[in-house]
Amino acid sequence: MRVDFDIIQQWVKPGARVLDLGCGDGKLLADLTQDRQVRGYGLEIDPIKISLCLERGVNVIEQDLDRGLGNFRSDSFDTVVMSQTLQAVRYPHIILDEMLRIGRECIITFPNFGNWRCRLQIAGKGRMPVSRFMPYTWYDTPNIHFCTVLDFEALCREKNIHVINRVVVDANQRATQAARLLPNLCGVTAIYHVTK
Repeated sequence: MRVDFDIIQQWVKPGARVLDLGCGDGKLLADLTQDRQVRGYGLEIDPIKISLCLERGVNVIEQDLDRGLGNFRSDSFDTVVMSQTLQAVRYPHIILDEMLRIGRECIITFPNFGNWRCRLQIAGKGRMPVSRFMPYTWYDTPNIHFCTVLDFEALCREKNIHVINRVVVDANQRATQAARLLPNLCGVTAIYHVTK
């Protein structure tokens, strides 16, 4: 189980209306439906992952997030989730605005490219980072925006987005003291709970 999924489970209120952007195989939404009795939809573009969602009984809509979320009314969801997808969309700042338009609260998780291991790989080897968590090379990665904890928090300040909660975990998916004190340097995955 991914630690960001565990934390998302804790932050989503029971019975909430949830939209999961880039829902992948639907595991998170299936778990939220079973454990928290949420009502929700997932958005996904990959046909294989859409099939997996349907096998899990997840309501899924085929949609390209880069085309926006104009088909959803304002305040139509209690929580909008985007787990490990923010860095893969073309205009993350616009999708964040849209998430906050259609959801009262949003939960966003992303890989922290400011982590010391990323920095060390670039400084020491002169090459883009490849790790167990991000196993892609520069030419086949779905990640088109390399965001750090500091970058995301600056964007939140710029857009007057209130951070309700933040958890940053290390490579072992633990919220260690180092990850809490130096999140941009020691954190591998950032998990944010935000509102307008």
